[in-house]
Amino acid sequence: MATQNPIEQEGTYTLPEAQQDRFMFKVFVKYPTYDEEFRIAETTTADVHKSVDQVLGGEDILRLQQLVRRVPVAPHVIHYALRLVRATRVLEDECPEFVKESVSWGAGPRGVQNLLLGAKARAVLEGQTFASTDDIRAVARPVLRHRVITNFGAESAGITSDAVIDRLMEELPDRCEGDQIAPEMSGAFSG
Repeated sequence: MATQNPIEQEGTYTLPEAQQDRFMFKVFVKYPTYDEEFRIAETTTADVHKSVDQVLGGEDILRLQQLVRRVPVAPHVIHYALRLVRATRVLEDECPEFVKESVSWGAGPRGVQNLLLGAKARAVLEGQTFASTDDIRAVARPVLRHRVITNFGAESAGITSDAVIDRLMEELPDRCEGDQIAPEMSGAFSG
């Protein structure tokens, strides 16, 4: 986990893409709401000593990681994640023209891995017994935004990596001919 201040660059250096790729998500944190900021101001400027209670231990975290990895994913969901990632690579045949015009570098294999792991974790949090293409779409921005590097032309036109990802998700079908649902999971998948 790391934090990055978007305005202060003195004494800090942007990580190279190869190092950013090792982070699963890139999450934008907005300013707090008025009420949240009030609580921050109130609690951090008073002589209050809070105790911290342990919620999870190391063994609990390892058990949850194993649980996430056991969540089933149908082949068509893996194919969707692969098509989404491969469509960001400007040198691949499956890359759409708008990506070639806007992207200088696309997501690598870690993008696919983290899409699937993120989708599985989301499925667990949503109380689902399997990961779907909806779960892939839900985690696509934070998983891919630091892996899809826009070019100068896109940046000058205000096209962000999130915009590229959104358009890809709009244009890519959930399933393609030849995608199959595993027999033991058929009927369990709606998308």
